[in-house]
Amino acid sequence: MNNFIELKNLSKTFLEKKNIKVLKKINYKFKLGKIYSLMGPSGSGKSTLLNIISLIDRPTSGSIKFQNKLIDFKNNKKNDLFRANNIGIIYQQDNLLPDFTALENVYLACLASGNEKEKAKNKAKNILKKVGLLNRLDHYPNELSGGEKQRVSISRALINEPNIILADEPTGSLDKKNSEEIFILLKKQINPKRLIIFATHNRFLANKSDCLLEMVDGNIKSTNVRA
Repeated sequence: MNNFIELKNLSKTFLEKKNIKVLKKINYKFKLGKIYSLMGPSGSGKSTLLNIISLIDRPTSGSIKFQNKLIDFKNNKKNDLFRANNIGIIYQQDNLLPDFTALENVYLACLASGNEKEKAKNKAKNILKKVGLLNRLDHYPNELSGGEKQRVSISRALINEPNIILADEPTGSLDKKNSEEIFILLKKQINPKRLIIFATHNRFLANKSDCLLEMVDGNIKSTNVRA
């Protein structure tokens, strides 16, 4: 089977004035070659789930396996390396470094994985060309439109050729036209060795995914699955 991510009894409780159970014993398997949309109201746990899958956060209980290998959430160094080489992350706010150009924002992510500078720059140029930004390489984030900044963010997430792309409301701050363009661009990144999970409030886009997952009472429910 091509199950790549397996969540088993995954739970997350935030300890504040009272315990808030955000995720409750989630069991789910994500397959390569598919794009998944994750829907639910604000506070339903979408971002929390993505943060745990990205190994940025850790569950209160339960486990995650990647390719049948159990993740040890205590091994931060190993998990950071795994994330850098296998997971690309796209946020609603582009999170670009304001003092660096589009090209620099993308190739710096490649340097972080141990690549040489010239190789990293060439890879960044090729990716930015594919997303239609070859003429914007030397522009800074404040010189780019919202849609262009998200294209840079997508390029940055792709440069290390990850198996997993996680996108948290990637079109949330964009207008309808740019939202649809960014979704189409994301969907083009699917291949037999990659899966995409994106959180969204946009049901029109969510319905275009291979599988729509809805956050319901701390769990996820499949509402449409395409072969």
